[in-house]
Amino acid sequence: METIVLGVEPRIIKKNKADKLRKSGIVPAVIYHKGEETIAVGVNELALRKLVHSAESHIIDLQFPDGKIKRSFIKDVQFHPVTDKIIHTDFQLFSADEIIELEVPVAVSGESAGVEKGGRLQIIKHALTIKGKPEDMPDHFVIDVTALEIGHSIHVKELAMDAYKELIIMDDPDTPVITVLASKKEAEATAEPAAAATAS
Repeated sequence: METIVLGVEPRIIKKNKADKLRKSGIVPAVIYHKGEETIAVGVNELALRKLVHSAESHIIDLQFPDGKIKRSFIKDVQFHPVTDKIIHTDFQLFSADEIIELEVPVAVSGESAGVEKGGRLQIIKHALTIKGKPEDMPDHFVIDVTALEIGHSIHVKELAMDAYKELIIMDDPDTPVITVLASKKEAEATAEPAAAATAS
């Protein structure tokens, strides 16, 4: 997994201070670790947005003005309900041998049998919550969809873990991750006979 350096500035928590920071392009954030004091910081909005909307997961080295670096990952992101701008972020620190839970984006490999027959591939769950050591975390979780037919889905419990033996998926096993939908024409063609049968 790639490590990204992200600059942070310590901040003082005051009433209305967070709104002023946001207007200047800085996102309020906190850094925490079990058993340690929470640190309030500010992060450049543009730099943070690139990380949050990336197609891959990252380990983040938070760099302070004095040169000190704290290794972390993004634990939570809050968005404005109307503008969808990032308004707050939580960073969680970790040690090298610590077990963490990280959201890892889903990626697809192979050409689905259902897509070749005219179906449409749909990713239902774009990220999985993975538990394991940081060194074992992938940039993304690759799912082979070659055998996936129209109308079928791949659920969490059906995901191949051969390449991720040191990791555990924390999501509900019955959650669908990827499906192949019938094309609009096929769906309409199936609906017509059913409607005719109902009418008769």
